[in-house]
Amino acid sequence: MDLDDQLRRYFGTADLAAVTPAAIAAGTEHMRVDFGLEKDRPRRFALWSLLVLLDAAPDLDIAFPNPEDRDAARSFLDLMAATARD
Repeated sequence: MDLDDQLRRYFGTADLAAVTPAAIAAGTEHMRVDFGLEKDRPRRFALWSLLVLLDAAPDLDIAFPNPEDRDAARSFLDLMAATARD
C-alpha cells in the first residue's frame, strides 16, 4: 500500500493540510469501515497504522484478534512513541 494513494483514496489529496476537518472526519469514517471489512492481514495492519496517525484507530484487542498482529501493532505504537520523544 502506498501512503499517498491511500490518502488520495480517503481524502481526495495526498496533502492532509489541504483537507477540511469535515472531509477528514468523513474520510476517517470511510477508512474505519474499510478496516472492519478488510480480510487481508497486511492491508488491515496498514489501514490501522494510518488510523493511528489520524488518532482514530480502534483498540488493539478489538482491531487484531490474532496475537501476532497485536504484538506487531504494539511494536508500531512503541516506535511511534519513541519517535515522538526524539
